[in-house]
Amino acid sequence: MSRLIFLIAIAALIYLLLKSYRRDTSSNKPGKPEDMVRCAHCGVHLPVSESVRDGDAYYCSAAHRDAHRT
Repeated sequence: MSRLIFLIAIAALIYLLLKSYRRDTSSNKPGKPEDMVRCAHCGVHLPVSESVRDGDAYYCSAAHRDAHRT
C-alpha cells in the first residue's frame, strides 16, 4: 500500500513539473513586430524606435543626419 501512495506522489510531482514547464515556455512569445526603416545616408535598415527622424527621412544616427544635411 505504501508503494502505491509513493508512486502516486511521484506521478503527481512529475505532472506538476511538466505543467509549470509548459506555462513558462508559452509566456515567451515574441512581441509585436516593429516597422523597419532605411537610413537615408548609408542605407542600413533599422527599427523605427531606434532611428533618428528628420522630416520624412530616417537615419541610423544623429551623425548621419548631420552628414546628410550638408
